[in-house]
Amino acid sequence: MPRPIITIARQLPGRIELPSVNGQPIDAEFRIGGQDALPRERLFELARGSTILITWVSERVDAALLDAAGPELKAVCNFAVGVDNIDLAACRARGIKVTNTPDAVTEGTADMAWTLLLAVARRLIPADRFARSPEYPRRGPLGPTEFVGLDLTGRTLLIVGAGRIGRAVALRSIGWGMRVLYVARTRHWDFELAPLAARRVSLEEGLREADAVSIHTPLTPETRHLIGERQLALMKPTAILVNTARGPIVDEAALVRALKDKRLYGAGLDVFEHEPKVHPDLLTLDNAVLTPHIGSAAARYREAMTEMVLANAAAVLAGLPPPNPVV
Repeated sequence: MPRPIITIARQLPGRIELPSVNGQPIDAEFRIGGQDALPRERLFELARGSTILITWVSERVDAALLDAAGPELKAVCNFAVGVDNIDLAACRARGIKVTNTPDAVTEGTADMAWTLLLAVARRLIPADRFARSPEYPRRGPLGPTEFVGLDLTGRTLLIVGAGRIGRAVALRSIGWGMRVLYVARTRHWDFELAPLAARRVSLEEGLREADAVSIHTPLTPETRHLIGERQLALMKPTAILVNTARGPIVDEAALVRALKDKRLYGAGLDVFEHEPKVHPDLLTLDNAVLTPHIGSAAARYREAMTEMVLANAAAVLAGLPPPNPVV
């Protein structure tokens, strides 16, 4: 029998090595793309004849790519927890398994959400820019009214999407003594019991009460533009919006208008509606902190994600259920 082919669309951190399954080594050939995203035609060529596709959020896994890979394709193992880049129905129709990497992204993304929240609250970007400029030594020591930001102690944090990452973000708020609200389709006792003692609310109620809003819901047709003009209008002018989930959950043009008009104190964004393109007006705003979708980008967690996608691939090749199935 020919060796199975594992195609990895982008270079991954850590060791590229299949784990043994039930004590049995798994043999396979690896094809690995480059550091940058491949053009579609090149991705089709790389994927041809694959048994397993390992993809990143930049790869659109649709019927065309599945067909290009060919009939030997058994699974798409996504190097992410979200799978909005994958046509799940097309995979299901072809009997192709889909897996993801939950848990491994949780702590890094939660850290990034708080990094953005604190950076916006304390005006870190304009302060950093000023400290690097010749204006600082010319001006001399700053006075007590300059670069004054917001404090978070005792404020209200709204978590939109009560999954693993949302809970990890909420747990970090304990150090600031924050009151936690959450929005979810169903009740989550892990939020409502100690130590969070959070309260479930509707989105509208939560947006009205919150001093900080952190988005952690998956991108689905129902959550696209979940935060739009009407929702932003409900928020306090002293509130901060943070998005480390998926860009299209927020109507970026509406957010820009709210930030420009000072109807919102600020926003911290790790994801963008038309990623990797960023709304040009966001680039000019001092009350927006922007990072290029690096929520899980701590070495420990990215290496753990590599281990997880390879464990999923190895299980499929061994004819066993993968540890992290989506389809």
